[in-house]
Amino acid sequence: MSLSRAPRAALPTVLIAVGALTLSACGNGTRGGGNDTNFITSDEGVSTVAAGERKATGEIAGETLEGEPLDVADLKGKVVVLNVWGSWCGPCRLEAPHFVKVANDLKPQGVEFVGINARDPNKTPAIEFEKDYKVPYPSIYDPASKLLLSGFPRGTLNPQTIPSTVVLDREGKIAARSLKALNEKDLRKMITPLIAEK
Repeated sequence: MSLSRAPRAALPTVLIAVGALTLSACGNGTRGGGNDTNFITSDEGVSTVAAGERKATGEIAGETLEGEPLDVADLKGKVVVLNVWGSWCGPCRLEAPHFVKVANDLKPQGVEFVGINARDPNKTPAIEFEKDYKVPYPSIYDPASKLLLSGFPRGTLNPQTIPSTVVLDREGKIAARSLKALNEKDLRKMITPLIAEK
């Protein structure tokens, strides 16, 4: 039955369902992966890869919102949390305080956070977002989402929506991914096992 022929009483239900899907993520990013990803997804929606099966990222480098060069490869030896966000994204605003707290708490344990600011047409709203939430870590400015295409090779746990979070182990390999806004508890669950790895 087409939407135009649906009974009028059904239209509000359809519109509510579409709205809920739209609010669950700010937007679709890139698609990737394949049959060889070897990942397991938990009930919380976090996908993880066993240490021996992880793959390295492609180049994730660029200019930060402050105009400084940043290459994630320079952070090898640390656990790195990559958060893809946009200033226009409601769920990104919800998760921002959790990321700030965890980033501040875990920095002494060798955990580095890096934002990837996607789809903001200019830097001003993104810089204001970081000021509003007192974000203590840098974000690479990626308005065309090029890093989402080139930085995560096919067959890896790539960010597919905004927000997305990818955690790299100390060797710079992709260990975990979430495709939803995270609270403090879920974010820590992604990171803690990697801190324990030696």
